[in-house]
Amino acid sequence: MFDNKSILITGGTGSFGYKYTKTLLQRYKPKRIIILSRDELKQYEMQQVFNEPCMRYFIGDVRDGERLNQAFKDVDYVIHAAALKQVPAAEYNPMECIKTNIHGAENVIRAAISNNVKKVIALSTDKAANPVNLYGATKLASDKLFVAANNMVGEGQTRFSAVRYGNVVGSRGSVVPFFQQLVDNGSDHIPITHLEMTRFWISLQHGVDFVLNNFERMLGGEIFIPKIPSIKVVDLAASIAPNLPIKEIGIRPGEKLHEMMCPGDMSYHTYEFKDHFVIAPAIKFFSRSNDFSTNALDEQGSLVEPGFEYTSDANPEFLSVEDISNFNKAAMS
Repeated sequence: MFDNKSILITGGTGSFGYKYTKTLLQRYKPKRIIILSRDELKQYEMQQVFNEPCMRYFIGDVRDGERLNQAFKDVDYVIHAAALKQVPAAEYNPMECIKTNIHGAENVIRAAISNNVKKVIALSTDKAANPVNLYGATKLASDKLFVAANNMVGEGQTRFSAVRYGNVVGSRGSVVPFFQQLVDNGSDHIPITHLEMTRFWISLQHGVDFVLNNFERMLGGEIFIPKIPSIKVVDLAASIAPNLPIKEIGIRPGEKLHEMMCPGDMSYHTYEFKDHFVIAPAIKFFSRSNDFSTNALDEQGSLVEPGFEYTSDANPEFLSVEDISNFNKAAMS
């Protein structure tokens, strides 16, 4: 569906943008791939890797609605990956986080509707489910904006959905390179905030493939959540540094012991499919059906049990220490 199409990625110089661009170029023949981001150095570095004739690099900020409206001209599909993601930075700079993650989302929506973009997928996070920190709260607000945007379109063609998943192995700021750096620097221990902590675990390629598939699945208004394994953080440490002791340092402000992607309060709107969940809109769409039990690929889903929650500690699939080691090697190769 991406052959001879124009695809724009906000925040496209990040880990996701790199992998998504590489995958698009390998599998399709796009008309244009537009990388929109604020950092000219990162764009220069990315140009050294991806310099195909279809590549375009736009300097711009999602806070700037006028720039987005210009950049979205003749674009078919948008992936909204731009965000301020660091939890401590968001707590310390709340206004800046709100400007990017909430006002930026609104600007993306307005520009997409104004330019008659076909489909938009926004990247969300597990931290948006029952948020306990500002970053998660801004991403919950962003999710709500993208869901409600489908009503703003009216009879127009633009459709909006979101994708929510947990920790991406090896992405910038993730715990794997942090632990590895400690090992490389000769640390005498591995610091862990809590010995019982669990996390969802996904490779960057899996995340990219999930987004690609959901462009075909989406009706507009859904939040897509992949079924992925969980890990214990102590097992992750053992897989990276088996000979180093673990030091428990206490949970940081805004950090959860376990991750959640499907909250129980949304179980009445949550459908289970073969390899993913869908949280359907709680609001009514007036121009089309609110039935999300069948997607655009005719895949069938069924409502989960009342009170169902998808959390990292109650996940039926956990990786062992050996599994984590093999998973990480494959994910980062």
